[in-house]
Amino acid sequence: MSQTLSEARSKSMLAEFGVPVIAERIVTDPADAADAAAELGFPVVAKLCGDGIAHKTERGLVRLGLRDAAAVDAAAASLWSAATPEDGPVSVLLSPMVSGIRELIAGLNLDPQFGMTVMVGVGGVLAEAIADVAVRLVPITEVDAEEMIDDLRSQALLGEVRGEPAVDRAALVGVLMGLSAAARAHPEIISADLNPLIICDGRPVAVDALVEVTAP
Repeated sequence: MSQTLSEARSKSMLAEFGVPVIAERIVTDPADAADAAAELGFPVVAKLCGDGIAHKTERGLVRLGLRDAAAVDAAAASLWSAATPEDGPVSVLLSPMVSGIRELIAGLNLDPQFGMTVMVGVGGVLAEAIADVAVRLVPITEVDAEEMIDDLRSQALLGEVRGEPAVDRAALVGVLMGLSAAARAHPEIISADLNPLIICDGRPVAVDALVEVTAP
């Protein structure tokens, strides 16, 4: 059996290994949502968060571009009201709104034949159609990580695009090395998804994460 960790717990686990995640606040009381958002700085994103919630977007559990306290209050209230008994304990996760025209994906997957693998690929709405990914067995070296990036066919997306700087390849290598290190340190990990990995000012940042582990 397996267990999916909440977005907050997933990010916390991976951040320990250098995976860059967005700053966030976890709110367990609706009355605290606006204050937490103000600390982060508007605009913010609000999501319903819990170990029983894996597919937030499909269920409409994400609110984007909240620009003031009133919008945050309304979003938090609607998110809590959308929770079901099957979700178990929930909270609202607040984070700054991060923008970037390029999205990548990265993650871990336990192959039943070969073992744990780490991957990187082109993300966004066309990810499935493009299917541009590179995969290596864990553990990887920095050279492996660099070769994975070079293996992507969409190299133009990694360069300067529409006034945005080229992707910081050293930072992207760090993401892949961090995932590999997390897999070795936590053999209970079955899979991990960083999707999307938004390129902001050239550097990748994980605005969502989901880790699946073997159930204790």
